[in-house]
Amino acid sequence: MDKIPYKIYLRESEIPSKWYNLRADMKNKPAPLMHPGTHQAMTKEDLMPVFCEELVDQELNVTDRFIDIPTEIQNFYKMYRPSPIVRAYCLEEKLGTPAKIYYKFEGNNTSGSHKLNSAIAQAYYAKKQGLKGVTTETGAGQWGTALSMACSYFGLDCKVYMVKVSYEQKPFRREVMKTYGSTVIPSPSNTTNIGRKILEEFPGTGGSLGCAISEAVEVATSTPGYRYVLGSVLNQVLLHQSVIGLEAKAALDKYNIVPDTIIGCAGGGSNLGGLIAPFMGQKLRGEQDYKIIAVEPASCPSFTRGKYAYDFCDTGMVCPLCKMYTLGSNFMPSPNHAGGLRYHGMNPALSQLYADGLIDAVAVEQTDVFKAAEYFARVEGILPAPESSHAIKVAIDEALKCKETGEEKTILFGLTGTGYFDLVGYEKFHNGQLEDYIPTDEDLAKSLSKLPKVE
Repeated sequence: MDKIPYKIYLRESEIPSKWYNLRADMKNKPAPLMHPGTHQAMTKEDLMPVFCEELVDQELNVTDRFIDIPTEIQNFYKMYRPSPIVRAYCLEEKLGTPAKIYYKFEGNNTSGSHKLNSAIAQAYYAKKQGLKGVTTETGAGQWGTALSMACSYFGLDCKVYMVKVSYEQKPFRREVMKTYGSTVIPSPSNTTNIGRKILEEFPGTGGSLGCAISEAVEVATSTPGYRYVLGSVLNQVLLHQSVIGLEAKAALDKYNIVPDTIIGCAGGGSNLGGLIAPFMGQKLRGEQDYKIIAVEPASCPSFTRGKYAYDFCDTGMVCPLCKMYTLGSNFMPSPNHAGGLRYHGMNPALSQLYADGLIDAVAVEQTDVFKAAEYFARVEGILPAPESSHAIKVAIDEALKCKETGEEKTILFGLTGTGYFDLVGYEKFHNGQLEDYIPTDEDLAKSLSKLPKVE
């Protein structure tokens, strides 16, 4: 066995003090957010009624490579960061692969995922602006849990619209949010005009992230002293999540480790974008090349089967238009157990990178994902979240390819969080009740036919 330790940690003093803005190094910048009425690029004045002012500045900033992390946020990060890079020696041995496998583990906090990295930043800026509270959506509940923790820390009110199927499947994560003082509403609900409209059009629906976003935005824009915050998709979120990749690269650099392949699960893009940020920056600047793979659920395949076009970020069609890979804002994904990946679109920066051929993407079925999750848990001793397990599945596939070819590649993947609140999914998998659903071409054509007409 070589001298690389099982876990590579940075020192507390090595936690990043600046976020890295990937867009600054992109030759082809992501298309701007567009006003749904005028079809003109959204200005700061357009966005401020919805988002906190400094977050708007970050969203629109495509030139500054690094942005300072406020001291208060750095101090909060120290409670659970730096997070470790783990060498998966046991997995390598079990697979019999010559590949070296590393994963960046983001589950070492009460929220159980990477989402806290952006939640604390967004709550900080809301508090700094003097707001009373914020509203948001959550899929599987990781984001809602993280934001609840952050709002509790800063004394902010927090209203969470949780996708109904996850609200029902994951009651314990719901209770954690309530423990931190948040109000949690299953979406779509009867508490908003948009929710009632969606229920009328899709009676009995389990909801989607697009539905929950619409409800949260409606409440934020109609309640004085509130703003809306988002856990993924927006470029400001990828900015905050760049701490993942910055730490990962700094830790690997200590041992002169250069990954050949970097893998992340992809729903809205926060985890994937955060993990790959500094590596992609090198690739864009011509300093190093990497194979980067986005892994999405076959039931919600925005990269692999979506269309690159302007679309609404939400089902209620009240948010700005975003140019992204999308399945259509009214696409209702099946109620799979990777709730955090059940979003119809993808971050605009990642979408541009995929369109430019700088990112690869694969879609995998949830039964295969849970097989990989169980295998990983038995071998590496961590029960992974279903979302993270998409990356695990493809990391194993890539390692087995190395076994066939004899190539000694180095693989890095993101383990975004733990799966202890996802045991209903594991139970259904063990009982043979988990089903794979792949939308038909007709299903996708129907939702894509309703894309807004943008010239």
